[in-house]
Amino acid sequence: MSKNKITLSSAAVALCVLSLSACQSSKPAASGAGPAAGSATSATSAAATGTTGSATTGAKSPSTAKSATSATSATSTTSAPAAAHDDDSYAFAHRCDSSQVTLQVTRMSDVPTRRLITVRNTGATSCGLSYFPLVDLGDSKSADRSADLKPLIPGGLGGPPAYVLHAGKTAYAVLDLNPGGSGSGPATTLDEINVLASDSLPNAATKNFPLGGGSVGKPKLGLYEAAVADAVASMQGANTPQ
Repeated sequence: MSKNKITLSSAAVALCVLSLSACQSSKPAASGAGPAAGSATSATSAAATGTTGSATTGAKSPSTAKSATSATSATSTTSAPAAAHDDDSYAFAHRCDSSQVTLQVTRMSDVPTRRLITVRNTGATSCGLSYFPLVDLGDSKSADRSADLKPLIPGGLGGPPAYVLHAGKTAYAVLDLNPGGSGSGPATTLDEINVLASDSLPNAATKNFPLGGGSVGKPKLGLYEAAVADAVASMQGANTPQ
């Protein structure tokens, strides 16, 4: 019986020794787990820091974004200059000025009684002319203009508020001093063609051209056109007194 007690005691001692060894061996494992966890935390932090750093590097700060926006705006302003006003609506609102147009009257070689009136826009923008130039035939030696003769014009006028003359373009109007071929007015009395390019211009802008000889009888004046042939056709349809 004492032998059995000794055996049990020995077994109990051995069990305690094993338990103690297990407890001691488990402590280093726990200590080793600490750095591993710390490493994982550091790695996670580093990864997070790296991700944030990349986003920050790629993103613009408010000042940088503002500078970039300003640079973009400046570039856009430089590369896209304001368009020139050469459209119809601009011409309707801006009548031609005497400094913007040139005026000439020349004899037409195919029909000696006809005169070609040309108005050219030398400006950079479009402008509006009246439907036809203001024309009268007079005596250059007389101060009294009441007896000046005005040609017939086409009737039934209507439409846009003005004839649009684009930048660099020319408008044509044709005056026929004697469409019928036989005049009733003596050439010695009527020797001057007075032309005002548009009714919006002051009378001081009126230009005087020599009649160039020949007789005058029931003169006709056409509307402004972009082509000479169209201007001739418009003159031939003139039937309305001014």
